[in-house]
Amino acid sequence: MYDELAPWWPLLSSPADYEEEASYWAGVLTRHCRAPCRSLLELGSGGGNNASWMKSRFDHVTLVDPAPGMLDVSRSLNPDCEHAAGDMRSVRLGRVFDCVFIHDAIGYMTTPEDLTRAIETARVHCREGGAALFAPDFVLENFTPGTDHGGHDAADGRALRFLEWSWDPDPSDTTYVADYAFLIREADGSTKVLHDRHLEGLFAEAEWLRLLTAAGFDARALRYRHSEVEHEIVSFLGIAR
Repeated sequence: MYDELAPWWPLLSSPADYEEEASYWAGVLTRHCRAPCRSLLELGSGGGNNASWMKSRFDHVTLVDPAPGMLDVSRSLNPDCEHAAGDMRSVRLGRVFDCVFIHDAIGYMTTPEDLTRAIETARVHCREGGAALFAPDFVLENFTPGTDHGGHDAADGRALRFLEWSWDPDPSDTTYVADYAFLIREADGSTKVLHDRHLEGLFAEAEWLRLLTAAGFDARALRYRHSEVEHEIVSFLGIAR
């Protein structure tokens, strides 16, 4: 999805799809940040869809992602933002920000050790009094197997449709599986079908709060109802101390 299909990302996940939730995330950060709230770091920023809505609330936005193709997509969408390649478990930019945001890319932390490292990276880059927000797709308490679908058409005749199927083959561990089927149509009308499997982390709310507190945040869980999501979205706010 983030390599071969990176150039197709706007047809898989359009920036317009992010307006509602990105406005919510930006509002949470700016309301709770005790620092001047001028700079934002997003780790695992992907194609930059969240940033395209959130950047107007900050003077400076830095976007970090490990996938070169996704950074290219984001640079096209967000030429006014700083971009850097890096893994949220280990990247060190050598400076601090007023706010740090990790959206659903935090789901690729599949062990407590990886989740701890990502949270520590956020804390290292968060100014004292600054706000960090972590927004996984699921926590253990609200995960249910299910399917989703979507996709978009391009003006040049290209199109993409996807089916996502999330399920948990082993409820005793800290992961679940998201299988994706992609139907891709080129501008000349030719089509192909691809399958991509993603292993994602699944942690209890108490574990999230424990790890955030241990990393140096005053932490709490937040609950949000998105108009197009069936379950209540649980995110985690940390104020750096």
